[in-house]
Amino acid sequence: MSSASLSCPCGSARPLAECCGRYHDGAPAPTPAALMRSRYSAFVLKRTDYLLASWHPDTRPAELATDDATQWLGLEVLHSGEQGDRGWVKFRATFREGRHYGVLEEASEFRRDDGRWRYLDGRPTVSRLRPGRNDACPCGSGRKFKRCCDLG
Repeated sequence: MSSASLSCPCGSARPLAECCGRYHDGAPAPTPAALMRSRYSAFVLKRTDYLLASWHPDTRPAELATDDATQWLGLEVLHSGEQGDRGWVKFRATFREGRHYGVLEEASEFRRDDGRWRYLDGRPTVSRLRPGRNDACPCGSGRKFKRCCDLG
């Protein structure tokens, strides 16, 4: 499937090329929330080049390894905002590692330099997600957990 028809991992239901893909290709993200969504998509797509480029140089690591064991399942932006050249986003991302599910929540901070928003740092918390058999499956299929991923 080409990137033009691939649905954007950020959950917008838009094609990747029209959503986060344009930021991956060099266009500046207009808001901290747009940058955070594009970074989530980059994690899903294992675009460490973009993750490093969109990280503020004051806090950017020298390198970033991908984690093949983590499958990102969904993103929810809880709130975001900006004041001058400072921005913030609180989000929740659901993931799967093997048969275990988890939730990453982070309050992220962003800074705009030279017209570009960059990720500065965040305060993450990770918790285990234990879906009940009759709960919606965290994989996003729309089916009950017992009829979906709990079968494995």
